[in-house]
Amino acid sequence: MARVILLGTGTGLPDIDRGHTHMLWDGQGGPLLIDVGGDSYQRLLKAGIDPQELAGIVLTHSHCDHINGLPALLFSMALGGRKATLPIYGLPETLTIAAALLEACRLDGLHPDLDWRTIDAGASVDLGAGWRMRTALTAHSRPCFGLRWEAPDGSVPLVYSADTEPCPAGQTLAAGAGVLIHEATTPEPFPGHTTPQQAGVIAAAAGARNLILVHYSPRWTMPEPAALDAIRAGGFSGAAQIGRDGQVITLV
Repeated sequence: MARVILLGTGTGLPDIDRGHTHMLWDGQGGPLLIDVGGDSYQRLLKAGIDPQELAGIVLTHSHCDHINGLPALLFSMALGGRKATLPIYGLPETLTIAAALLEACRLDGLHPDLDWRTIDAGASVDLGAGWRMRTALTAHSRPCFGLRWEAPDGSVPLVYSADTEPCPAGQTLAAGAGVLIHEATTPEPFPGHTTPQQAGVIAAAAGARNLILVHYSPRWTMPEPAALDAIRAGGFSGAAQIGRDGQVITLV
């Protein structure tokens, strides 16, 4: 049994109850932290996850709201006694900026040994036991990839859009998803981001069973009832909800 924990579900401008969007894959090959918020260490603890046991970190892209907490997380892990090398996965441009961020913070060795692992868009990571985590380049203002977890039986329990406007690669990535976690940042179409209605269109075309909106704000996107109505207007008739900070999604 695999699960995903939504550690944060807000936009680049947080709400009182929504931090920057990031999450944890707690399944084969994990636990893997997907992006890093400013208080990820504490959020992991609240979710019942020992941050010292992270198997790796996946950075979808280099915007501040997705990598800002990396130095603090690594600093805390070192203080907590982390000894094992920590893999960090990302596109070449993303890893370059992340490394520069760590250099600017001058951690002076107070971080675990790091294994920077470049992933090119379209590549995949073998998670063991037949599981794979695949990537696809999204349409965003910086290089960014979405993620797709595939089970040994060929099913697709989870897809995460990351930051993107609707695009063919993202649509292909979402195909057959059991759960599609999709960003919904803007009320109207906007370069590099998606509206709730567009997310509904994508989920319907993908044949997804469940749609969960993240990178969302009831203030800056639209109120929750309007967002759910917009998903339906996009043609999606499956189970739809707004993601919540701390939410646990159990995957079959």
